[in-house]
Amino acid sequence: MSPTPHRPRRYRPLHRFLAVTGAAVVIAAAAPATLAHAGPSGSVSPTSVAPGGRVSLNVTGCGTRTGKASSRAFGEVWLTPGNAEATNLFGAATTSTNISAGSHPVTFECGGPGGERVTVALNITPGAARGGLGGSVSSMSPGEIAIGGALVASALGAGVWFLRRRTGHAS
Repeated sequence: MSPTPHRPRRYRPLHRFLAVTGAAVVIAAAAPATLAHAGPSGSVSPTSVAPGGRVSLNVTGCGTRTGKASSRAFGEVWLTPGNAEATNLFGAATTSTNISAGSHPVTFECGGPGGERVTVALNITPGAARGGLGGSVSSMSPGEIAIGGALVASALGAGVWFLRRRTGHAS
């Protein structure tokens, strides 16, 4: 028997590529399953509110269609699913008008009694809720007031000029 000629291994890089790609696919497929059991995550918006203010409550990662949020600041609120998969549970609450200022824990509980829990902080600020512009403007500088006044004055001047011009052509 004659020895067979040695063939060069041209496909070795391709085999390595396929092996690495296959491993990446397996890891990527396992990652969502691992992350799904990471536990719930809760949030309160806004995180700071005055007594009597309204807050939105949201918990993700429960894996149930029911849940509740409770706190000394507002009592107990049942949460409802935000979508068909029930990945998010939502609710809203109004804080007590006579609650003391400071940090108050808000506990989210998934499902019924004994379900997974997560706690976040809600800060109650002293004083009444800000009205008017919704707290979007804290103060105005003299320069901003001057610019606003100049814009209003120029608009009034343009209006007067336009009306006088129209009445001059009517005669």
